Amino acid sequence: MTKRVLTYKRIITGVLLFLYLAFTGTICPQDDSDSFGERPRDSAFNTLVWSDEFDGAGPIDSEKWFHQTQLPPGGSWWGGLIQHYTDREDNSHLRKGYLNLVAKKELFEDQGEIKQYTSARLNSKFAFTYGRVEIKAKLPEGIGTWPAIWLLSKNINEDGAYWDNQGFGTVNWPTCGEIDILEHWGKNQDYVSSAVHNASSYGHEVINLGGQNILDASNKFHIYTLEWSEEEMVFSVDGVTHFKYEPSDKNSDTWPYDSDYYVILNIAIEPDIDPGFIESTMEIDYIRIYQ
Repeated sequence: MTKRVLTYKRIITGVLLFLYLAFTGTICPQDDSDSFGERPRDSAFNTLVWSDEFDGAGPIDSEKWFHQTQLPPGGSWWGGLIQHYTDREDNSHLRKGYLNLVAKKELFEDQGEIKQYTSARLNSKFAFTYGRVEIKAKLPEGIGTWPAIWLLSKNINEDGAYWDNQGFGTVNWPTCGEIDILEHWGKNQDYVSSAVHNASSYGHEVINLGGQNILDASNKFHIYTLEWSEEEMVFSVDGVTHFKYEPSDKNSDTWPYDSDYYVILNIAIEPDIDPGFIESTMEIDYIRIYQ
């Protein structure tokens, strides 16, 4: 009887242990071959107001996106960047349900300037004030690549930008305000950062920023999130916060973030690009904006 009772106890203990391990994910974990998934957080913004799921194949949705290709004065993008942005499908297209932004090494002439690299820069035709932005993306790689997912105020005075073309461009950068949800430099692989630029903190002197190391930024999808309210901005990856901006004194220098902003997607190429670089892609599964 004693041996039989012990055997039953072992069986019950084993079953309970198996159920515990299965429940906690220690065994039979969820497949994460494509994404690490989102760790949900409480949010005041739960109504979807705009999105692009990038379904289908071929050109991007011109009802939602504008290709910004016009070079700034001087013939190069700010910061000494060395790419042309184009509106060709070679550099931006839908494929298998994903948006593909492609940076390529190729000789390309446009606007009287010859450059050795091409990429794409998209402006959203939707602008909003406050909300939660979620982007599920896989980033390009290569020393000298600089992908970004960010927001600019639609009042920025920037010739060639979508909202400037619509007559809204009245305020110069950085006074207009900029919100960088994601930046990734190929020279610092798997470190992603977020920042805010304004009249009190901008350019190489920006002090309002933070970041984190993530696993396989270029081989796995991650969810990049901005939570933007009247009080603060919170930046996270897969639900893990790495930067919060909440200035105690909100004025026109520190908080120009009370008006409409639009989304920008781009891959820039820095002058120190790896000479062996040929091509790399930023894949985006979706962009969703909630209010």
